[in-house]
Amino acid sequence: MIPPLPDHMLRQLGRTEGDSETLRVLVRDQDTHRLLLLRALLDAAEAAPTAICPPRALDRLRQDWALLETAERTDRTAVRAVLLHPLIGPWAQRCLRGLSATGPGPGPELRADLDHLSALAAAAAIRAGIPFTTRLTAHDGLLSLPTLGALRTPSEEIDITFHEGEVTMYQGVSEPPLSAHTQPDGTTGSADPRWLPVFALPAVQSGTGPVPLDDVDPYRTDGSGLQPHGLSAATHIDDHERKAWAESWAGVTPLLAIGGEHRLTEAAVLLRCLVPLGPPPGSGPVGESAAHCSGTRREAFGAVLSSKPATPAYFASTLVHELQHTKLSALSALVPLHHEGPEPRHFAPWRSDPRPFDGLLQGAYSHIALADYWQRFALAARRVTHRDLAWAEHARCREQVGAVLPVLAGSAALTREGRVLVNEMITLYHRLDDCPPPTGHLARAEAYVATAKVIWQQRNGSHRP
Repeated sequence: MIPPLPDHMLRQLGRTEGDSETLRVLVRDQDTHRLLLLRALLDAAEAAPTAICPPRALDRLRQDWALLETAERTDRTAVRAVLLHPLIGPWAQRCLRGLSATGPGPGPELRADLDHLSALAAAAAIRAGIPFTTRLTAHDGLLSLPTLGALRTPSEEIDITFHEGEVTMYQGVSEPPLSAHTQPDGTTGSADPRWLPVFALPAVQSGTGPVPLDDVDPYRTDGSGLQPHGLSAATHIDDHERKAWAESWAGVTPLLAIGGEHRLTEAAVLLRCLVPLGPPPGSGPVGESAAHCSGTRREAFGAVLSSKPATPAYFASTLVHELQHTKLSALSALVPLHHEGPEPRHFAPWRSDPRPFDGLLQGAYSHIALADYWQRFALAARRVTHRDLAWAEHARCREQVGAVLPVLAGSAALTREGRVLVNEMITLYHRLDDCPPPTGHLARAEAYVATAKVIWQQRNGSHRP
């Protein structure tokens, strides 16, 4: 039997690396899961009782699916750009939950979720260049066309036509129609302020597509449970903020390259969109704090949620951090790495609460990548202030990982693949010793982790790290 991932690829990933061939194995598996999820949505609608999915709603779903199939036959790549957009995942899972629910009938949330398939099919047809006319339903004053943009509107029913690159939206007699045009890079533009286009950041590498900065998709943080994890709510950014994101992004590619070619590769292959968040809760007014928050979602493969990093260096490190979660989640979906239970009982220096084994593995994996990145940054930095900052970040991350690696290595529930992964993490950890941080940074990092452990024990007395 051929393993789903050869050992040489697994060892690359264990070192938090991965060439394009290795990463594309993970991407193909995730893309297959997404397409199966969308097919499961249609099947669930077909099987749902009429009280949940009435005949009229089912007929509309079939029409939307037919438009998707027509668009895919015309331009498969263009349609996949919509279907595989990370934020389609949370929407599809939400639809499946709603169609599988028991109750007297569909609530307004399920109706709105099913309406979104019509907008998805329209967006796919626009990208594929297929002329069409249809009627879409706006919700909460917004009609979103996934990957393209959204229309601010007081109307509920919107008639939309597309012909030769022009999208025209009719909102009834009280509102003038809106026109938007498509661009060769897949973005849209309009002089009408009611149209909110998805802003695109330049590609990480030549030959790859631009990175959407999606601040309009209605499902970008739906069901993500942001607040318990210290993340702010999603935000809509204005032109001034877009410019600030673009300026920071312009410095990211050379800074990623400092971390090695693999850092550029993983960003180019895995990053499909950024979702802007507001500053962390309680961080104070914007501009007065460098506080930052970021995260990923398993069901939104390829998306990184982030408040605007204070500097390009922190922007690059945010991508390094979060894309490790993306890699490890995709790897875990491809091959089981352990059989530990879900109970939260482990000490992690980067969290104040007990962590389940899987969370411990995820955190250690992302932090050891950060330790490696900041070490390379420190060795390459010319300015003393930049070098000191990088050594401080490196030392802290390395000590944090060192505090939990024995727990990971000592688990009897690791699978063969999990053991290979953890062993490679240990190899990387020891390789970091080749260039130790200055003594002062090391001492402060050791004190930081020791203090975190004492505080953790005081807060979680019933748990033993």
